[in-house]
Amino acid sequence: MRNPILCIFAFLLCFSCVEKKVETVVDSNEKKVEQDSLGNFGIVIHGGAGTILKKNMSDSLEAAYKTKLKEAMKTGYEILKNGGSSIDAVEKTINILEDSPLFNSGKGAVFTNEGKNELDASIMDGKTLNAGAVAGVTTVKNPIDLARAVMEKSDHVMFAREGAEVFAKEQGLELVDPSYFYTENRMKALKRAQEREKVELDHDDKTAFYDPFIKDEKFGTVGCVALDKNGNLAAGTSTGGMTNKRWGRVGDSPIIGAGTYANNKTCAVSSTGWGEYFIRGVVAYDISAMMEYGGKSLSEAAVTVIQKKLPELGGSGGIIAMDNKGNVAMEFNTAGMYRATMNSEGELYIGIYGE
Repeated sequence: MRNPILCIFAFLLCFSCVEKKVETVVDSNEKKVEQDSLGNFGIVIHGGAGTILKKNMSDSLEAAYKTKLKEAMKTGYEILKNGGSSIDAVEKTINILEDSPLFNSGKGAVFTNEGKNELDASIMDGKTLNAGAVAGVTTVKNPIDLARAVMEKSDHVMFAREGAEVFAKEQGLELVDPSYFYTENRMKALKRAQEREKVELDHDDKTAFYDPFIKDEKFGTVGCVALDKNGNLAAGTSTGGMTNKRWGRVGDSPIIGAGTYANNKTCAVSSTGWGEYFIRGVVAYDISAMMEYGGKSLSEAAVTVIQKKLPELGGSGGIIAMDNKGNVAMEFNTAGMYRATMNSEGELYIGIYGE
């Protein structure tokens, strides 16, 4: 009986070795696939959605928008190209848009009913699901910087108004006199809104103000989504909110899951539109959830949420998004959306109108 037992033992030993070798090969292949996916990167931005029509846009103003979108895009792209993080790319890209009076964020923010500029922003890290947001700040030059400080330098997710201002000062962020945010066209828009005795929604084509530069155009919220070479996603959004808003109104931009969301498992999203409906629909998270639990592609999820679910609620607007493979969605149900994207191959796309 000794020889048969030895034979069986030898057979089992050989089988075990073969099985282990197969497992090693499979593991090696998985690592190879993972390594192959690294190094891919991309970035996408928006500057608001609304009734943006070619017939109402002068050539010079269209060129100004495209130039600023390109500048913002190149800023984030260079960070990613040089191995920087998606969080850095998102923050620095949004800074460019916040500093431009062309957009309703930072320098170009709209006025409240009291004649103030109250700014909101949020940012999220897809790797850790950490997030930071601020609402109603009036002296912070770049609200997205403060949102990031809340995310990285505090145990909280959102700070508002005076508390956020105090935190910004403690963190050494650049503060400005509220007059820095004043622009004449935004003040004129406020006066027109007050004359009509209604609240104007910055993005909505039913209640939008008539801008002195573009008839029936809505300057909007800005946002950025990025994927870095390490496979990490991030998203950020910044806005001045609603013209003539009252009572400390806060829209979707600083709300994680509504205006901003990022998750390495699925995608990163930044929203622009009628904030109340984006909050009710938890739009940014809904797109991610449809991918994670419903097996939808980024494109399928974005179309379903923006073209079907949001309008059914009564809302309008759009989103930019990128999945963990670098696929991009720029979906909107309005006449236009300022948008741009650039991939790891250096291919740049800039769009304004519905196409």
